[in-house]
This record gives sequence, structure tokens and C-alpha cells, in this order.
Amino acid sequence: MKRILIVGSGDIARRVIPYLAKTYRVYALVRNPGYCEGLRRLGAIPLIGDLDDRKSLARIAGIADSVLHLAPPSQSNDTDTRTRNLLSVLRSIRRLVYVSTSGVYGDCKGERVSETRPLQAQSARARLRVDAERQIRGWARRQGVNAGILRVPGIYAAERLPVERLKLGTPCIVDSEDSYTNHIHADDLAAIVVALLHRASTCRIYHASDDSELKMGEYFDAVAKACNLPKAPRLSRSEVQNAVPPMMYSFMNESRRLTNSRMKNELKVHLRYPTVEDFLSE
Repeated sequence: MKRILIVGSGDIARRVIPYLAKTYRVYALVRNPGYCEGLRRLGAIPLIGDLDDRKSLARIAGIADSVLHLAPPSQSNDTDTRTRNLLSVLRSIRRLVYVSTSGVYGDCKGERVSETRPLQAQSARARLRVDAERQIRGWARRQGVNAGILRVPGIYAAERLPVERLKLGTPCIVDSEDSYTNHIHADDLAAIVVALLHRASTCRIYHASDDSELKMGEYFDAVAKACNLPKAPRLSRSEVQNAVPPMMYSFMNESRRLTNSRMKNELKVHLRYPTVEDFLSE
């Protein structure tokens, strides 16, 4: 049986494991032993290790043919040391999938963005993702590994909607100044990840984005309507910048519309929820 190692055992990993357990022996690297039993119930074999401690990763060397890298970078410096530590111990890998972020493009002023657009990461977390992507692509070419990179926008699901933010009355930007945002349902993302494992071309980049074309305020309005909550108040961009935390504003300040034709044509993905509205209307 083929063997796969999942690195980063959060929500998306838990959605992916049942797909993979049908055809793979699934290993899941986990830092907190408290998650082990839940991973076992899903069909994975948990392995204790910490990406911030290279010595703790010795047992994963050579354990799998494929790797699914879902772990976020450390926030401690300008280099993704977690990815560096992981790549340094992997042996005999044929395929690696890395789940990155669409934040690597920075603010694109609402333009349509393909996978070939030059990167202009503006936040520290996005610059770390750029570093991780570069590490992986360089390592893959040197090692002869088929590495696919998935750039992911805002992930939503029933339990991942901005309900608390709406209840708090956190403001959105007025429509005339608002940013375009991109979305993917967590279950669709899990299916895209599996498709990438099976069909991605070597060192190829893909967007995991649905067909929605929503500004951020429109997204919040749609969620408010579906959940019977008041709409978020609208303020000017400068007023919102002063009213919300800097990290939140950094998300609100970047505007782009991701293309997804490469995902559909090359990975043969058919989205369960082509738009946010499709999910909210269920």
C-alpha cells in the first residue's frame, strides 16, 4: 500500500484523511498527543514530532512515499524554518503537496490573478509563505520530486463563518472602496488537495478558489442574511483601518480575483459549492 505523511493535522487534514485512508497508509505528524486518538479514529497513524525541533523529526525520514504539507510557518523570523526542517529530513519522496496562501500576491487592486502573476507579498505571514514555496520548488528540482503548490484564499464552512464578527458589529468597507475577496469551502479544498496529489504536474502552482466574485462586504452581507444577523456597518477605508486590528485590516486591504481554470482543467475538479451562495442557500 502507498504511504503518505500529513504534516499539519488541523481541520483540512481531518477532512482529507478519510479520502486518503481508502488507498494510502496515512501517517499524521502531530505535536500535541491529545490529538492522537481523534486522528486514529479517522484512519491515520499519529506520529509525535515538532517542526520547530528538527531532532524530533528523525522518525519520519523515509516513512512515506508522498507528503502533504499543511503546516503554517513559524512567525519568528523571515525564513520558514519549519519547512526547512521538514525538507532536511525527508527521504525517498516521490510527491509533495504544499498548501500555501493567495496572500503571496499582495494587493492586486481587484485585478484577475493567474498562477503566473509575480509575487508581491505585503504581510509578514505572506512573505513566509513565499519563502516556503521557494524552498520547496528548489528542493523538489534538486531531488527529482513532483511537488505541487496550492494557493488558497479564505476557507469557509458551517463552523467557519464570520458569525462572531457580525454579532460584534465589526465594520466593513463601503462598497465603492471595498476589496474583492476569494473563497473556497473546506470540503472542496479537501477534494482539491486529493486531486493535486494524483494529478499535479511537477512544480506546478494551482489556485484553490471557487467561482464567487464577491467584495468582502458582500460576503459578510450574504452570511448575515443566511444567519438572520444584522449586516455589518459600512465605513470608509480609512475609518475601518482605525477601527479594526492591524492583522484584520491587512486582509481587508488586499483586493484580487483569482482565476481557477487551471484547477478545473488540469486537476479535473468539480466543486460541490461553486459559489458561497450555493452553500448558504442549502
